[in-house]
Amino acid sequence: MRKLFVIGIGAGDPDQVTMQAVKALRQVDVFFVMGKGTEKQQLVDVRTAILDQYADRPYRIVEIPDPPRDRAPDNYRETVLDWHERRSLLLEQAFAATEGVGAILVWGDPALYDSTLRMIERVLDRGTLTFDYTVIPGVTSVHALAARHRIVLHRIGEPVHITTGRRLRDEGLTAGSTVVMLDADCAFTATPADTYIWWGAYLGMPAETLVSGRVGEVADRIMRLRAELRARHGWIMDVYLLRRAE
Repeated sequence: MRKLFVIGIGAGDPDQVTMQAVKALRQVDVFFVMGKGTEKQQLVDVRTAILDQYADRPYRIVEIPDPPRDRAPDNYRETVLDWHERRSLLLEQAFAATEGVGAILVWGDPALYDSTLRMIERVLDRGTLTFDYTVIPGVTSVHALAARHRIVLHRIGEPVHITTGRRLRDEGLTAGSTVVMLDADCAFTATPADTYIWWGAYLGMPAETLVSGRVGEVADRIMRLRAELRARHGWIMDVYLLRRAE
C-alpha cells in the first residue's frame, strides 16, 4: 500500500460527505472497515451506501473484526491503549496485504473522539510498513446536532467544552456550554434540573431522534427513548449539548 486516506464521512447522511472526500474516494482501491458485529451492520451499510453513491471505479472492501474490550474497566486509559494496540496490529496485517491506495472511512471527523489516527501512528512507529497518509476532515455529530436543533453552540463570548459522559459525571459542568459524547449512562441526569439540554441520536440517519428542554423536564423521556432505540437497533450513537440556566 503506497498511500492511505483517512476520510471523515459525516454523522450518517451521505449528503454530508464533502467534495474533498468525494475526490479522495475516487482514488481508492481498498476500503478498510472495522466490523462491529451483526447488530451494527447498519453502520457498514451506511458506508456502503456512500461508496455506491460517490465511488466511480472498482474497489474492494476489507472488513476487519473489531477486537473486544472491557467497557467498565478499573483502569480506563490502559484498557483503551491496549485496545488501540490490538486494533493497530489488525490494521497492519490488512495494510501489508494491500496494493495501491487504501482508505478508512471515519464517522464524523477523524480528529474528534476517534482513534484511527493514533492506530495509524502505531503502525508506522513499528517500522514494518511505510506509506503516506492524508486526513480528510468531515462533518461531526456536534455540527449536525447544532444544525438540527438550529442553535449556536455557545453564547456570545463564551467557551465550548467538549467532553465525555464519564468526565461530566466526575467533574460536573464547566463555564459556558458543554458538548457530551460517548455517554452510555446518561450523565446529564446528575446536572441541575434547570440545565438546558439539546439531545440527538442517529443524527443524519433515518432513525434520527431529537429532544430539547430542561433536564428536570426531559431527562426521563430521553432515557426512555434511548433504551427503546438501542433495543430496536442493537446500537446507538448520541450526543448532546448542556448549558446552565441564565
